[in-house]
Amino acid sequence: MRITKFTHSCVRLEHGGGVLVLDPGTWSEPRALAGADAVLITHEHADHVDVLRLAGLGVPVFAPRGAVLPGRVPLPFTPVRAGQRFTAAGFEVTAVGGRHATIHGGQPDCANLGYVVGDAVYHPGDSLHPPATPVETLLVPAQASWLKLTEAIDFARAVGAARVFPIHDAQLNERGLASANGWFGETVDGYRYLAPGEST
Repeated sequence: MRITKFTHSCVRLEHGGGVLVLDPGTWSEPRALAGADAVLITHEHADHVDVLRLAGLGVPVFAPRGAVLPGRVPLPFTPVRAGQRFTAAGFEVTAVGGRHATIHGGQPDCANLGYVVGDAVYHPGDSLHPPATPVETLLVPAQASWLKLTEAIDFARAVGAARVFPIHDAQLNERGLASANGWFGETVDGYRYLAPGEST
């Protein structure tokens, strides 16, 4: 499976001719969606879903049941619930989790699903909900208003994936990114930073 990281939480997966894109938000590059067969949205925040771009794409979009997607353009999507297993772009996907991590005082509290793709790659969205089964590759949130770096490190170590790549990193400047990469690299086996547009 080819994994390409784009800005912030957007990740493109390619395998067997299928192209699946996760969380193409307003900060991610339009080219992430070139040739996409389906899109997975973890939750309704604009840094994870660009409704206008997706409305014009015309491919199946999957998002949490109850999500209120932002913007004035309606975006039809297939509602997904935690525990559901489905196929998107030829990939077997399992939805896990259920709620967005708390930022402050219980807000925002919206539906958030993590997705285990091909029983191999896990994208948790804006949560640290561990998958129920082992995964080869973890996409770990690196920075957020709802997150402490030590929590992200503990989450990555608990999941125990062979490969760990950071996501949710667009608000880090070069110094912050270097610091986060240093801590992850020292404490999490299999960690590697992927720059936007880099593949593995």
